Amino acid sequence: MSEIKKEDVEKIYKKLNKDAELSGYNLNSDVELTKDLIKGLLVNERRYGYWACPCRLASGKKNKDLDIICPCDYRDADLNEYGSCYCALYVSQDVLDGKKELGSIPNRRPQKEEKKQIKEKSIENNISSLSKPVWRCRVCGYLCGRDEPPEVCPICKVKKERFEKFI
Repeated sequence: MSEIKKEDVEKIYKKLNKDAELSGYNLNSDVELTKDLIKGLLVNERRYGYWACPCRLASGKKNKDLDIICPCDYRDADLNEYGSCYCALYVSQDVLDGKKELGSIPNRRPQKEEKKQIKEKSIENNISSLSKPVWRCRVCGYLCGRDEPPEVCPICKVKKERFEKFI
């Protein structure tokens, strides 16, 4: 496997930074750390074909790893509670402003049994009186009622596969 090129990392860094700002997010101000994380994303893209979080173990099966494809499903909850996402690629404004220090973040990713229970509970809460299914973006929580999820989330810009049937 060939080396990840600095210019590829720089290109992704600029794009992510622009996208983050347009969406109300912030990349970590430690540029060296941020670029190392981007390099990890690119390594995982070569390995698996998708941007699995460089701080988590990916299975190599996209359908099993959808929740940890950057931006992961846990980013917003981690930002709200801890000031950064699990890998610290994204940080809150309070962290950038020095009002909050970064610390360790527990892994929110549910284990296999927990995932099964969550899915079963979701099915139990199904509301059949709606004329269309409701789709939920697993990253930002955006909801929409339509036959199919949107190709790209209008809020956080993740692809269609990151949506789940909500109701």
